[in-house]
Amino acid sequence: MTPHGEERATLCGPDGLPVLTYVEGVRDGRPWADLVEVVGPDPVPAVLGGMPGWAVSGSVELGERLLRHGARVLRHAHAMERDLVADPPPPEWAAVPLPDGLRAAPCDREARELLTAWRSAFAPGHPDHHPGSDEEVLEAQLAPLLSGAVLGPVLPCSALAVDEADRVVAGVVVTDRDGLPWVGTVFRRPEPRCAGLGSRLLRRALADAAAGGLTRIGLAVSDANPARALYERLGFAVTGTSLTVLVP
Repeated sequence: MTPHGEERATLCGPDGLPVLTYVEGVRDGRPWADLVEVVGPDPVPAVLGGMPGWAVSGSVELGERLLRHGARVLRHAHAMERDLVADPPPPEWAAVPLPDGLRAAPCDREARELLTAWRSAFAPGHPDHHPGSDEEVLEAQLAPLLSGAVLGPVLPCSALAVDEADRVVAGVVVTDRDGLPWVGTVFRRPEPRCAGLGSRLLRRALADAAAGGLTRIGLAVSDANPARALYERLGFAVTGTSLTVLVP
């Protein structure tokens, strides 16, 4: 078991010796080796031979070596964390007001109810745009996130914003990622009255998380995503950088 409580699998080389450990999951319908740690010499041959078609998330060095052997970049991201004890969120964040006509709601709805707002937040050209049809993205991305199949169960500090017609227009989904509270997604519709709504909901989530006894919270942000500046303003600091690649 690791410090966060996740079970780690081991990949061995042709000689039977361990070359890396990882947390096994599913990403976009593919098998996924997450949080990879190299524990032996030259893991590349073992990855190429034992993980064709897998998504592999690890160090930039490992990702770049796999790219030289035909792998394809899926995501270049920075892990960030905020300490909720040493740097507690201001209590007033729990009551940050939403724009007129919008109200906060629990994140307890079916994935399809979030799809339109979530999809519009990551339109083509955004570094986190998900290709494929709405149905494909719903089944491969959003539904697994909300069901807990990808990053663990959704925590109560998650929140949605809904409009007068009870339609979801924004949200922050926080999960229990093997013992580490994790911001799985922050999204909002790209319309004027929703400007800044992701920041407001994230402030609420941080305050609720701290009030609920959580001691820290993490997230991952894509390298080209301007939201990194927002996370830094809200007290998150980079703890590591990773490349996720698709093994040929």
